[in-house]
Amino acid sequence: MRARKIIIDTDPGQDDAVAILLALASAELDVLGITTVAGNVPLPLTSKNARVVCELAGREDVRVFAGCDRPMARKLVTAEYVHGKSGLDGIALPDPTMPLAEGHAVDFLIETLREEAPGTVTLCPIGPLTNVATAFLRAPDIVPRVAEIVLMGGAYFEVGNVTPAAEFNIYVDPEAADIVFKSGVPIVVMPLDVTHKALTTRARVEAFRALGTPVGHAVASWTDFFERFDMAKYGSEGAPLHDPCVIAYLLEPDLFTGRHVNVEIEVKGELTLGMTVADWWRVTGRPANAMFMGGIDAGGFYALLTERLARL
Repeated sequence: MRARKIIIDTDPGQDDAVAILLALASAELDVLGITTVAGNVPLPLTSKNARVVCELAGREDVRVFAGCDRPMARKLVTAEYVHGKSGLDGIALPDPTMPLAEGHAVDFLIETLREEAPGTVTLCPIGPLTNVATAFLRAPDIVPRVAEIVLMGGAYFEVGNVTPAAEFNIYVDPEAADIVFKSGVPIVVMPLDVTHKALTTRARVEAFRALGTPVGHAVASWTDFFERFDMAKYGSEGAPLHDPCVIAYLLEPDLFTGRHVNVEIEVKGELTLGMTVADWWRVTGRPANAMFMGGIDAGGFYALLTERLARL
């Protein structure tokens, strides 16, 4: 079977890094490129971190394109308080030797979607949606060429993790999210409702470490660092690995359950800016525009993750 062509749009972030590793470990996926955006940390660090992860995976052949360094209409909000100053705190890894690819991430998105056959490229945004929305605005002809967007962002029952109402990726650039959700492209959403059910446990982290590889040690170390914040915040026994859910869905969609509903992005609310208003109960009559996931087989998710990381 031909590998599914994807572009990962990302702001690494420990969980972004694990998502990238999962994709690079999976022969079913053809990673055409990685585009970086400002989010968890500023753009120079997200662009560096993406290359660190590619080199850790032994995949210096994957092109990494730097993208937008700020949201479309707002001041950048970052999350060093979660991810550390580097964005990849937890283990000391060498600086990357592979260069950034020439050109801007938005141009790469536009050129790739024009060059590849319509309906063959899936976009996998796991950070703020600035690059994708900017590409859609600049080149409307590419929008119907996108096969699907599978993204991590938003929340419904879990409400917000950066404000009482908003999840971080959507909150950082709600205008961009609004453009993407109104684009008409088929969308699958991995919200906090799913990712907060995909918690690490000591056994799951030690399974990464027990792989005995540089990748296994790095993922275990990142997870050790990353989970301290969520455990303190939520009183949980572990932390969610948000972004790998996107890649896991591409590999084993049956791990997830959800509803095809209408999702709108709040761009004006004083208290609700960045909220994903998911019509879970279908009360508005607005047409469905996204498959909004609500459940996950967490055991199956971690089994897949561990098995694939062992390949690197």
